[in-house]
Amino acid sequence: MDKYLPRLGAYRLKDLIKAIRSCKTAADERAVIAKESAHLRTSFKEENVDVRHMNVAKLLYIHMLGYPAHFGQIECLKLVASSRFADKRLGYLGIMLLLDENQEVLTLVTNSLKNDMNSANMFIVGLALCTLGNISSAEMARDLSGEVERLLASSNTYIRKKAALCALRVVRKVPDLMENFVSRAKSLLNERNHGVLLTGVTLLTEMCKMSDEILVDLRAHSVGTLVRHLKNLVTAGFSPEHDVNGITDPFVQVKVLRLMRILGKGDAEASEAMNDVLAQVATNTEASKNVGNAILYEAVLTIMEIESESSLRVLAINILGRFLSNRDNNIRYVALTTLTKTSQNTTTDASALQRHRATILECLRDGDISIRRRALDLSFFLINTQNIRILTRELLSFLEVCEGDAKNSVAVRICDFAGRYRPNKRWEVDTVCRVLRVAGAFVDQTVVNHFIKLVTTSPPELQQYAVRKLYNTVKNEGEKAMTQEGLVQATVWCVGEFGDILVSGTSGTLGGDEEEIAQTGGNVDLSSQSQYQVAPSEQEVVEMIGEMLKGPYATELVKEYTMTTLVKLTSRFNQESTVNQIKALLTKYKVNAQLELQQRSVEFEQLLNLDRDARTALLERIPVLESAAKEEAKKGTGVPTSAEASAASNHQPDLVGGLGNDLLGLTVSGGAGTSASGQSNDLYNLVFGGTSSSKPAAPASNNILDLLGDIGLGGPAPAKPTVSAQQSFYAPPGNQSDLLGDLFGGGPAMTPQTPSSSNLGSSTVASKDPLGDLFGSSGLGSNGFGLGGAVSPSAPKAYVAYDKNGFKVTLNATRDGNSMNVAADMKNNGMSALSDVAVQVAVPRSLQITMHPQSSNAISPGGSASQSMRIDNPTKVTVRLRLKVVYNIGGQQQVEDIVEFSQFDSSLWS
Repeated sequence: MDKYLPRLGAYRLKDLIKAIRSCKTAADERAVIAKESAHLRTSFKEENVDVRHMNVAKLLYIHMLGYPAHFGQIECLKLVASSRFADKRLGYLGIMLLLDENQEVLTLVTNSLKNDMNSANMFIVGLALCTLGNISSAEMARDLSGEVERLLASSNTYIRKKAALCALRVVRKVPDLMENFVSRAKSLLNERNHGVLLTGVTLLTEMCKMSDEILVDLRAHSVGTLVRHLKNLVTAGFSPEHDVNGITDPFVQVKVLRLMRILGKGDAEASEAMNDVLAQVATNTEASKNVGNAILYEAVLTIMEIESESSLRVLAINILGRFLSNRDNNIRYVALTTLTKTSQNTTTDASALQRHRATILECLRDGDISIRRRALDLSFFLINTQNIRILTRELLSFLEVCEGDAKNSVAVRICDFAGRYRPNKRWEVDTVCRVLRVAGAFVDQTVVNHFIKLVTTSPPELQQYAVRKLYNTVKNEGEKAMTQEGLVQATVWCVGEFGDILVSGTSGTLGGDEEEIAQTGGNVDLSSQSQYQVAPSEQEVVEMIGEMLKGPYATELVKEYTMTTLVKLTSRFNQESTVNQIKALLTKYKVNAQLELQQRSVEFEQLLNLDRDARTALLERIPVLESAAKEEAKKGTGVPTSAEASAASNHQPDLVGGLGNDLLGLTVSGGAGTSASGQSNDLYNLVFGGTSSSKPAAPASNNILDLLGDIGLGGPAPAKPTVSAQQSFYAPPGNQSDLLGDLFGGGPAMTPQTPSSSNLGSSTVASKDPLGDLFGSSGLGSNGFGLGGAVSPSAPKAYVAYDKNGFKVTLNATRDGNSMNVAADMKNNGMSALSDVAVQVAVPRSLQITMHPQSSNAISPGGSASQSMRIDNPTKVTVRLRLKVVYNIGGQQQVEDIVEFSQFDSSLWS
């Protein structure tokens, strides 16, 4: 036959491979593949039986290269029907590669599989079982489950092994068939053949995950058997058949350990039976090779998961400590990840973990970024009241050299833990100042707000210390400090609030930087420290602020903060010349290109025309916020202060930000909780004693787009993160009846919406907007409610709206007349537990939304939560949503994302 192939223009398989490898360009390769595919199609049509085997082999090679090969599916079925073993083997291989469980062609294979399962040739039976185990659909599993169950009792160990793996696929596809395999699977635990034992343990492990009844039964009857198997493997002598680098069958050992981990979790009796053999595994396994490390790793996971003895847990942590000293980065990464997970779930092994503190901190300086990130996570779990100073110094050193994208997360956590375990408040002030000096250009508003709340709750002498320290830091370090925007914001805010005590009193009342003194072991020049507590004159303060405004690093936000500070200083300073200098600085911005700065300049000029008493009363210091006082009471106790603060408000995280963004005075409810008093923390009311009487009250609404600012919803947009929280919670400029605007520089001169518009938990009909539809010509106006005919509810359609950090939000939408029912399914696919989970949803004004309470705001790894909502769409416009997704990863990392979603199918409203 081979002599005729060249005449036909076709290649043999090896010739085809050679021709493709000799191609110099991708175009040449495509030409060869196209020519050969044409020959294959022609040959398939001619039903040439003699070359069918070779043609399918070439087709599979073409498929491996990524080219289309679907036209050969039927040829694979014809090969399976052949009586030759070689044809069957290639045919089943083709079926597994070219077909999947969702294709209708697969139903034609069922009869061939059943026939081959009854073959006298055990290798043909193995081929059929292997194919069924790889591509079985639910229907095929039901049809052939009886054959698989029968083969589980076969006398041939090869067939029993293949049948056990096939049964694994069957029970996954059709859990109702699980009870048919339980007795057969349990009998596999008594096998002497390691291959059958391995597959039997794998099958039972899957069954235990799927059924609590089977789990309880195995705990009662099979723990002893597993312990005996594991003990035999550990104490057995050299066995050439199963030896891998001096370890007897590590694959079976790993599988048995995993099943023991499931059986012993939460059961003291089963755990007690496992303790001795686990100690043997941990002490007798050789760790010089990777195979031994794999078994030790599984043993450690099992020890930490079950109700093991404390001495055994210490042994497990010591094993992980030895892993940290390994040269292999993969082993070190696994050790750091396991220690982090262990520390997150329990505190009983804290002392054992502290023994490895030096090794963990050494990993912070590793060249591998993944090692550094894992060591960083673990370092925070090491912190307690005894070592807070030492570990904070190490973390601050890491903050200086870590990647820019990680600086904000590290800074937030350092500030959080500095508050939890602080030895005194002065030390916390020094620590946060150091964070702002090192990473001020990378931190978000969370850290700045945290520092501001810290200073406002401090006694007057500490307030003076903080404001002088910040002022002199910016003054002495010059351009270096100016590049740290977070430091500049905190400095400007503190100078505006405490400008009077900045310039009055004596210098150096509290000494220098306590953290820097501790870092140098007390060997620090006191004269250099005292320069950070020098009391400047009023003239010097205004001149420095003027230099800030002229500098190249003054962003628009910094300029807004600075202008607000200047107007505050007119009530803090007493010299007339200084006040006149401030007025001159503010007047320069009356013709600025930035509308926000121009508006502030005009409004502040009107304010300065008031008499001094009225101006002083209007610009007095803000009182301590209630949430800041509550957080302050918990500091130094080791309790997460920010999480406690959010729990006090219906267990919801701050909508604006974690450590204290309620400085902006916004309260918006949603997610699991519902309404809250919108005026309780309103900073405007705290300063001015009430809302402006010239403003008409906004109508009540369940639409938080007023708070989000209607940004980016003028047309369709993909689901992606959009504006920052600081900008998005203000409405666009409209009727600016607020003469003073935002005195505290929180964003453009936009008036916060009335708190009644922030209630996400109720549904009301939005009244006509007196300012007109902010969507313009986008067709989303609130006029017209042309109701269409009733439409019966449709089948749910699933859309992924958010998938990040292992947290996935899927929207399942169904149509119900002129409304749409949406069920939000929140799934935690990560390794860490999620807390303070909240998903808030906003819609355009032409839509109305009713949200029901969230099922849970805490989701364990692998767990899920749900929330349902109803969207009324009387005008049948395109449904667009804005979602604010808030959650806390492992109690350490607060995540807030705003995404826009408009991918719903038009059939849901048209």
